[in-house]
Parts: sequence; structure tokens; C-alpha cells
Amino acid sequence: MAEGPSPAPQAALLAMEEHRTALTGHCYRMLGSIAEAEDAVQETFVRALGHLEHFEGRSSARTWLYRIATHRCIDVLQERAHRVRPMELGPPGPLDAPLGERPGEEWLEPVPDALVVPSHATPSELVMMRQSIRLAFVAALQHLPPRQRAALLLTEVLDWSAAEVADALELTVPAVNSALQRARATLATKDVSTPREPLSETQASLVDRYVDAFERYDMAALTALLHQEVNMSMPPLALWVRGPEQVALWMEGRGAACRGSRLVPVSANGAPAFGQYKPGGPDGTLTPWALNVLEIEGERIVGLNYFLDAKTLFPRFGLPPFLPAR
Repeated sequence: MAEGPSPAPQAALLAMEEHRTALTGHCYRMLGSIAEAEDAVQETFVRALGHLEHFEGRSSARTWLYRIATHRCIDVLQERAHRVRPMELGPPGPLDAPLGERPGEEWLEPVPDALVVPSHATPSELVMMRQSIRLAFVAALQHLPPRQRAALLLTEVLDWSAAEVADALELTVPAVNSALQRARATLATKDVSTPREPLSETQASLVDRYVDAFERYDMAALTALLHQEVNMSMPPLALWVRGPEQVALWMEGRGAACRGSRLVPVSANGAPAFGQYKPGGPDGTLTPWALNVLEIEGERIVGLNYFLDAKTLFPRFGLPPFLPAR
């Protein structure tokens, strides 16, 4: 019979598990993919268990794990192109343009808050962690070189000092400060709005009205909730549209099969989100169609993100495989 792990590795593994969610969040910010983030964390644990003899307690176990995870993410990033959103590939398209479906690994992925935001975090930590997984912010991070990305996240999300980051990334303190300066300059050129607090009562009401309008498929009511520069995207489709009028025309034209859909609330990327179920299943059931993530600024919706890989996303968000007929 195979023997189980020795007491020391077993205790170490239990200690590592306490950091899994926070580490997954860090790797998600680095990689823009929850699947890759979970793989990176698993590899981090494997490497850590294999090198317990080299951990001499000179830093906390948490710091040690983040160091391993960060280097693993840098290795991954050096082997592939950065992930994007449709809006980064070109201008909005005409409604009759080719859809331009592209491989899933090219796109920024949405993430369930529960997988990357530790439940034991303090209220101020929760605000920071949710802000730092916003779609716009994570998308902007993908334009930074790997070490700049790591330096920025370690300092601004984890509150490490430049000296701690230098030690983790095997750089000098001046090199870290230079990387931070360049990273912040790059982010300043991206569409990253001011970080938000949790939804206000007005914004929560806005979300409720969106759900009501979408399920009734009332485009006049829905477009009244949208900012004049709202973007609607549908990864893995490259086509995206801008503006309330274009959204309505799409919904009433090529997207008309979504009429009669129902929405089940979830939380993704620190934002309101919904599993969308579309009519057409056996015996009148509704089947998974898209994960809808809303981006809100002020009192209007500025982003409608419909992630169409329901087969992968719905199980990840704990959504049921179908909804019964009403």
C-alpha cells in the first residue's frame, strides 16, 4: 500500500491551502485566465512541497508562496501573447459584419469573485481585491511586460515594499522603481476608470431594472439604462458594437433569439453578473447561453460583456445546467 505524505509535508500542504484563494487572485491578475491561474497555483504548491528544505523561515510562508507563484506566472507569460477584449482588436463593427470567432485562449476570461477574493479579508482588503479584478483593470494589466505587471501587483495590491519586490523578482530596488514608473505610465494611457466602491442604492436599482428590461426584452427600457458610449462585446466573437442604438438594433436583429431569456445572478470580476438562459431546450426548458458581466459608472451601464462559452463558464460559476419552463 502506498504511504501517505509525511507529517511535515502534510502540515505544509494544509498551511498552503489557507492561501489558495488569494494566490489564485494574484495569478488571475497576472494571467487574465482563471484556468491558467488555478494551474499556476497548483504548480506553486507542487514546487513548494518539493523544496521545503530550502525554506528557512527567513520570510513568511505567504511571501514565499507569492514569490513562487509570481515566477510561475512570468514563465507562462513568456510563452504566449497577452489576452485581450474585443474592443482592443479594432473599432466597433457594423451590425452585419462577420462575427470573427477566435480561439478561447486569446480572450480575457471572467472570474467568480469567490475563487479569488478570500472570505476572511478585511473590509478594506475586500474593496481593493474586488477593484483589482475588474475587467478593465485586468485587461490593462495584460499590456504590461511580465515583470512590470508583477511589480505593480505586488506593491499596489499586496502592499509590498520596493525592497521586498526586488528580492522576490531578483531585481535591484532602482530597477523595481523604474518598472513601477513605466507600468503606471502605461496604465495611464488605458481606459481604466477610477476604482469604485460597492454599488450604491441607485446602482443596485439600475441592475434590477436591467434584469427586468432584459427578461421582458424591452429595448426601450434597456437602452435608457445605457451610457451613450456603452460597449457591447461577445467573446469569443471579435465583433463588438458601441452605443445604445446599436445595442438595440443588435438585440432586435441578429440577437433576437435571446428574447425570452432568464437571468440568474452571480458575481464576477467584482461586478454584477448573470447566467443567461435562452429558450429552446427540451420540454420548454431554458439552456445556458452566456455569462453577462455588467460594467457600471455613475448611474449608467458602460459595458455589456456577454461571454458565450457557457459550457465552460456555467459550471465554474456554480450555475445549473438548465432552467425549467416557467
